[in-house]
Amino acid sequence: MQNSRKFKSVDEYISAFPPDIQIKLKEIRALIRAAAPKAEEMISYNMPGYKQNSMLVYFAANKAHLGFYPATTRLEDFEKELSKFNGTKGSIHFPYDAPLPAKLISRIVKFRTKENEALAKIKAEKKKVKK
Repeated sequence: MQNSRKFKSVDEYISAFPPDIQIKLKEIRALIRAAAPKAEEMISYNMPGYKQNSMLVYFAANKAHLGFYPATTRLEDFEKELSKFNGTKGSIHFPYDAPLPAKLISRIVKFRTKENEALAKIKAEKKKVKK
């Protein structure tokens, strides 16, 4: 379902897909926004992304699944739950014909928020030391 169109907003992105896919996209969007209410919503890499200190997560509609892209390689805490889904090192594939794992998505987004906060503190401390 890759679209050659360049999207300017998440609303525009979601509206470009069939109604059944829009439902899933709106659902994951709501889950992310609830788990990270301070995150900035944007289009990055031509897909919806969320940033708080740095990028948290992305999602995208694909032909056979909804792709969820946590911007981390540290997902060991979720290994058991993630074993139920296909994916790659940097992505999780949620099939369209199954309910989204709302609790898992929320936990991953909250994990990413904490991870980014910790990294931001480290960067701030390094800047203080340099001065």
